[in-house]
Amino acid sequence: MNGAIRQAHRWLAIIFTTTVIANFVAMALGQPPAWIVYSPLLPLFLLMFSGLYMFALPYVGGRGHGRRAEG
Repeated sequence: MNGAIRQAHRWLAIIFTTTVIANFVAMALGQPPAWIVYSPLLPLFLLMFSGLYMFALPYVGGRGHGRRAEG
């Protein structure tokens, strides 16, 4: 499950970056339609949730998911 979340997070980052670039291109050509302006929001929210999930894993997991300090 963790591997699938990480892979989905990577793909969401690619989709988000693409929608932001498309947004800037559309703005350079004139007034863009609303669906282009708001298109980065869905991948952004999904990135937030998957990122928060991965951030919380070492603290909540309890099964040694976190890295141990050597020394």
